[in-house]
Amino acid sequence: MANLAGTTAVSALQTDTPHHGISFSEAVRVWVRVAALSFGGPAGQIAVMHRILVEEKRWIGEMRFLHALNFCTLLPGPEAQQLAVYIGWLLHKTKGGLVAGVLFVLPGVVSIMVLSWIYAIFGNVGAVQALFFGLKAAVLAIVLEAVVRVGRRALRNNVMIALAAAAFVALFFFRVPFPVIILAAAIVGFIGERAGAAAFGSSGGHGKVGGNQVADADTALGEEIPSHARPPLSWSLKIGGVFLALWFVPVLGLLVLAGPGNVFTNIAVFFSKMAVVTFGGAYAVLAYVAQQSVDTYGWLKPGEMLDGLGMAETTPGPLIMVTQFVGFMGAYRAPGSLNPLLAGTLGGLLTTWVTFVPCFLWIFVGAPFVEALRSNRALSAALAAITAAVVGVILNLALWFALHVLFGALREVNAFGMSVNVPVLSSINLPALVLTAGAMVAVFRFKIGIIPVLLGSSVLGLIYAAATA
Repeated sequence: MANLAGTTAVSALQTDTPHHGISFSEAVRVWVRVAALSFGGPAGQIAVMHRILVEEKRWIGEMRFLHALNFCTLLPGPEAQQLAVYIGWLLHKTKGGLVAGVLFVLPGVVSIMVLSWIYAIFGNVGAVQALFFGLKAAVLAIVLEAVVRVGRRALRNNVMIALAAAAFVALFFFRVPFPVIILAAAIVGFIGERAGAAAFGSSGGHGKVGGNQVADADTALGEEIPSHARPPLSWSLKIGGVFLALWFVPVLGLLVLAGPGNVFTNIAVFFSKMAVVTFGGAYAVLAYVAQQSVDTYGWLKPGEMLDGLGMAETTPGPLIMVTQFVGFMGAYRAPGSLNPLLAGTLGGLLTTWVTFVPCFLWIFVGAPFVEALRSNRALSAALAAITAAVVGVILNLALWFALHVLFGALREVNAFGMSVNVPVLSSINLPALVLTAGAMVAVFRFKIGIIPVLLGSSVLGLIYAAATA
């Protein structure tokens, strides 16, 4: 090991087993295991990676893990998948990042595609409708729990509470675009820290994610930066150009060949835009995706977005994989000359491509320069402000879901510059209300996990459908 540590940077780049002694084949096996266990949204996925990579394997230390996680939190996109890419790259260069990132999303791609086919073919069957009726209630409870969970971490003072409240009011009452809210929150945090405001003084990143503190020096990777983590600027420009081409060539090709009104063009453009503004985690951006997919493009009905979210919650992979279901249904319903199922499959895969290719771009280009962000207090303050605003965004998502799950009819009210959908009280769905209340008791009172709550609510939906048939 000592001899390996003394090799030159060139030889380290050329060996299949780098100086840390972790073979690439062993890393692949571990990433397969991480992918298979990646249930429960980003919090659960990050905890799985921490347990396996830090506590069990001791490949990477606590501080290095948290530093990588905080960097990924600053980026748009699913932070858990980007963290996998980052650590994979840190261990085995570009091929390590590619394998880690692809394996992390692969189970979700396959699972959501299979469920999308079942949904499209059998969605009108009574048993399937009953199953998703139960899922909707459980998902609503889980989103409300996310409001509480993120709020406890982010709303540490009155300024942060005010930011969350302002984000909710802007979205729910004035329909301010999601990207504008995120940008405004970042500016407020950045300026607040520069002005010396105490409310923005502490770090806005993640706290401790694991029970065992593993020192960087006691791990395979150690404290030093690997030689491949200090590439020349030309490498960053080259890898950036490759991934920009992989991202934009399909989008521009669709714009030229199919035209701006084509459903595949709309999917490529919309989800490419989403990939740039998805700060704050999956729950935050889902409010933006849900409203655009339902109200602007008409790809889905409101309840169907909850169905897709239920699929993503019960399958491995990033929660943002629900977007594949959105793209599938959008293309399935506007197939043009294609078979609807083929169109849906292509639409779902296109959505996944333009959602995740940018994640590799951000990491491969940004990770070599991440050390410059380690002690940047202004960026930490901007992140803290974004996280606070995200609480309001997720609350808006929960209320949007609740209105469409619990009520059969809404009416739009416009006054004082506001535009609000209010429920028609006579259209309340009492079975959905009872099932949602039960799911909330299970989540908040008895702390039952996501998967059991989803499965239990689905079974109750089936029982209710059978009893009222």
